Amino acid sequence: MKGSPCFTARGFFCAHFFSILSVLYGPIKYFSGLQFTMKDLPIYTKSQLALRNGQDKPEVWIAYKGLIYDVSRSRLWFNGKHYEHWAGQDLTHELVDAPHDEWVFEHFDAVGKLG
Repeated sequence: MKGSPCFTARGFFCAHFFSILSVLYGPIKYFSGLQFTMKDLPIYTKSQLALRNGQDKPEVWIAYKGLIYDVSRSRLWFNGKHYEHWAGQDLTHELVDAPHDEWVFEHFDAVGKLG
């Protein structure tokens, strides 16, 4: 079967890569399920949230619909500022003016609930 992609070095690599990936996906999916459930999230006050503004503490957190999200890894929230919005606040009512919808929060981890 000379020339068959299954027997070339690249074909061998690809086949094994996807086999290994499929074997690892199960445990990764299982262990990722060990994260906090929504009811287990810690409750933070507005004062505690306000400290996570990227200035007073290194964390950059925002609240939306009662959940607090860590947006620290987003380059759009560098130093706690996102266009005219500042971190450490509940931005639920600000979303109507945003060019995106609430789907954007799917990219971030919920770290707590606003109490």
